[in-house]
Amino acid sequence: MAEAPNTPAAPVKPRTARPAPRTRPQTRDKPKTEPPRPWNVVLLNDEHHSYEYVMLMMQGLFAHPLEKAFAIAKTVDTQGRAICLTTHKEHAEFKRDQILAFGKDPLIDECQGSMSAIIEPADFGGDDDGDRGSGGDGGGKR
Repeated sequence: MAEAPNTPAAPVKPRTARPAPRTRPQTRDKPKTEPPRPWNVVLLNDEHHSYEYVMLMMQGLFAHPLEKAFAIAKTVDTQGRAICLTTHKEHAEFKRDQILAFGKDPLIDECQGSMSAIIEPADFGGDDDGDRGSGGDGGGKR
């Protein structure tokens, strides 16, 4: 039998992948979110708590130094209210609740329980300069 001529086989072309179709990525405008609204924790005055009680509470709950704790005690006594902290709402609620649960003043016999505190929007500047609570007027930077 005659052999077929020994001819090299035709080279096999490698398959090339088709280029992926070009698509534009979908871009969506991200909704703009507002930064959280600041809230003041406001301590309200009464006549049944001592300066010492207020100062101890400010140091214990807010880690205010002695000077700032005294300034808050003086402000709440003379003006009827003092801003203890300006923060986001959930933290303000937590700090208010801590004030409400702080307990009675052992130095005053007529004391029935904790001082009162509220939270309110810090629409008038608040104390956002790091000097929180010493002015009590929410006036912000000095």
